[in-house]
Amino acid sequence: MTTLAAPYRPLAGMFWMFTAGLSFVVMTALVKSLGPSMDPIQAAFLRFVFGLVFLLPALRLVLTTHLTRRHLVLFGTRGIVHALAVMLWFFSMTQIPLAEVTAMNYMTPVYVTLGAALFLGEKLAFRRIAAICVALIGVLIILRPGFREISPGHLTMLGTALALGGSYLIAKTLVRDLPPSVVVAHMSIWVTIALIPFAIAVWTRPSLHDLGVLFLVASFATAGHYFMTIALKAAPVAVTQPVTFLQLIWATLLGALVFHERVDIWVVAGGSLILSAVSFIAWREAVLNRSSLTTPSIAPKL
Repeated sequence: MTTLAAPYRPLAGMFWMFTAGLSFVVMTALVKSLGPSMDPIQAAFLRFVFGLVFLLPALRLVLTTHLTRRHLVLFGTRGIVHALAVMLWFFSMTQIPLAEVTAMNYMTPVYVTLGAALFLGEKLAFRRIAAICVALIGVLIILRPGFREISPGHLTMLGTALALGGSYLIAKTLVRDLPPSVVVAHMSIWVTIALIPFAIAVWTRPSLHDLGVLFLVASFATAGHYFMTIALKAAPVAVTQPVTFLQLIWATLLGALVFHERVDIWVVAGGSLILSAVSFIAWREAVLNRSSLTTPSIAPKL
């Protein structure tokens, strides 16, 4: 018997990645719209509580999948790491403009590339090292240390991207043994559990409006991940990756038109440089067909 390969549909892949990016930007804008009305940690917890609703279709598979002690340790570790990333990201949203959050989130695949070399034994070729250096220059262009004040939001966004990279690497280890849907479902469950004590510490009674906004956040996050999955099935990351640049454009426009944030050309330039570096890495791996390597993929995985 022969297995038919999935059809190669680059235009469809680019369209679904465009839709995914739009969903993620709307999600980010909705979080931004909460403003100071709710503590970021409580908002993060409620977002994941609502997100559990979308796991119901996979519940049977989750319950019937055999897990070893090693799997449980990895799931628990990932839950703590990802919970940290989520809390830092929600805090960053209250501190810095949408465009800067989006641009600095592009660093996640760079951290993943470095982590795969350090912890998973993947080869770090010269081209990857050069691309990483270019991405770091992009970060310096965004932050411009010495030329403007670096706020706590910038530091927490760097921490967000680093923690998300760690979460991705643990997920890469888990999917070697388990179905991706089980890994995603357990991530949501364990992150929700990890956020409980932090949410209790800052808990205030949420308004119906805030609850409605957070349910929409969970909905758009789920839709974004679903569309991204469809995109990656239709075309390789090397094709769909450049489309994610549009996230920065939408975030810049939304920030300016809805939240009256100043358009910072340095943020756009730095974000473009980071994305170009990540896209180059993805393209090189596609050319070399090194499927065993961790190909970077941009998405705020929140």
